[in-house]
Amino acid sequence: MSYYCDVYPSDTLWPYKYVMVLSRYQGKYLLSRHKERTTWETQGGHIEPGETPLQAAKRELFEESGAVRYQIEPVFDCRAKDAHGQANGVVFAAEIEELGPIPQSEMAEVKAWEQLPQNLTYPNLTMALWKAWQEKP
Repeated sequence: MSYYCDVYPSDTLWPYKYVMVLSRYQGKYLLSRHKERTTWETQGGHIEPGETPLQAAKRELFEESGAVRYQIEPVFDCRAKDAHGQANGVVFAAEIEELGPIPQSEMAEVKAWEQLPQNLTYPNLTMALWKAWQEKP
């Protein structure tokens, strides 16, 4: 399934459905691999009832990477689109200082990359978000 996205200034696309975290560790891209896939993806997921986007981003970052010490901030909003519709979310950037073990979750492993790998789970979306963050003034 192909995903595409449009990027907007932070705090403009309420209500939000999901969060995505663009993570860096030791100057490299940090991506996670789901147990049922051979491809790599950013950390993120749905915002649970009663959670703020920041709480959801911190939870997803820990659950999907094992990050225990980090700096995290919202960088922009995103409207992701696929053949079934669209949803609004918040994209965060995280500079990870310390990783612990990945907790029991759907993720099998985490890996730091010098460059984004070819085998991304959501290639169009992932590439567009990293590019938008790098070009952000």
